[in-house]
Amino acid sequence: MGTTFVSDRNDAVPGGVMSPPATTTDSPPATTDAARVEEATRAVVAAHDPRTVSREELFGALYDAGLAWVHHPEGLGGLGVPRGLQAVIDGIVTDAGGDRMFAVNPIGYGMGAPTVVEYGRDREQVAAWLRPMATGEEIWCQLFSEPGAGSDVAGLATSAVPDGDEWVVNGQKVWTTLAHISRWGMLVARTDPDQPKHRGLTYFVIDMEQPGVEVRPLRQITGQAEFNEVYLNDARVPDAHRLGEVGAGWRAAITTLMNERTAIGGVTGRRGSGVIAEALGLWRAYPERQTPVLRDRLAQLWTRAETHRLTLARARRTATVGQPGPEGSVSKLVGAELNQEVYEFCMDLLGPEALLYDDYTMSRDRVHTDSGSTLQQRFLRSRANTIEGGTSEVMRNILGERVLGLPGAPRSDSDRPWKEVPRG
Repeated sequence: MGTTFVSDRNDAVPGGVMSPPATTTDSPPATTDAARVEEATRAVVAAHDPRTVSREELFGALYDAGLAWVHHPEGLGGLGVPRGLQAVIDGIVTDAGGDRMFAVNPIGYGMGAPTVVEYGRDREQVAAWLRPMATGEEIWCQLFSEPGAGSDVAGLATSAVPDGDEWVVNGQKVWTTLAHISRWGMLVARTDPDQPKHRGLTYFVIDMEQPGVEVRPLRQITGQAEFNEVYLNDARVPDAHRLGEVGAGWRAAITTLMNERTAIGGVTGRRGSGVIAEALGLWRAYPERQTPVLRDRLAQLWTRAETHRLTLARARRTATVGQPGPEGSVSKLVGAELNQEVYEFCMDLLGPEALLYDDYTMSRDRVHTDSGSTLQQRFLRSRANTIEGGTSEVMRNILGERVLGLPGAPRSDSDRPWKEVPRG
């Protein structure tokens, strides 16, 4: 999460000894699967009422029933049924007063889980990571972006050097969301500087609580500090915590990033819900400020929000057990820009009141939520939406080149050894 970017080339060696079976069908989830998922979810909620039990107990029971990631293999938090049925589970749990797992551990739940299942080399190790990830007992972060890599993750300089059955890691990461409370980090490091930049990378899961990992806060425009910079000084990673093959980390990173964009932009709700509901509520609260121009803006925003919601609902309904593709960039791109425009409308409707923001106290909240925050704070926070998870510019490049098949931009460093590419 945080500010993660990705160049749009994908030429790594495929991995995935634990991949779920792929499917090409676009048909809706089978009725029997839907009924099975609904019955199982209602049984868990009945036995573990979200209003009376801890979140960890509820989420642990959902994991044990195969309802944490319903498309995962059985025994790894899933039932091996279509991904789109996760919406059924989310609806039942939230209607009963529970939280969505994504909201509790967004990076682990939305991005870490798909990657460790796809590329984990030891089923027992993967299972040991997944359950506390699902319950929120162990928070995860994403160590991709670097100060010197710009908008190109594959240009990263953090190194991992083998030492017996471990790897010694040195470097710096930046814009790392929730690093200050994370137990595990998803780390991409350079293991072969003699290879072109996409081919010399390896993917690891690193212990964030070990010596050699230093986390420093990055204070944001809101006063919060959910982002961090992370310094790695001779930090160690067991080879058992390597995901995929040595040198094939770019492919695993793509899996993480595609899931990140789907997770960030893929939350659906009822008609008129979400951020547009805030604009509608504010509109009703200030009838004296309503003008034809503002009414037209609100109508356009509502239409775009509903179109986006229906597009996401269709995508979830037709989702299969496979990993998300580059099309996930659509929802991330549209959702990020829509959020910003809706909050801009709210600020315009508030008028001078929009300037009333008087608490910049630095906060290190467990997770970022809108609960208890003001409209002004949410407006300021929305400025990050078109940067985090991949900038809107990079999203457009991905959609143009990998979805529409348009010619890619010339790349002079594609086949040159990374160590020979000028940097800085």
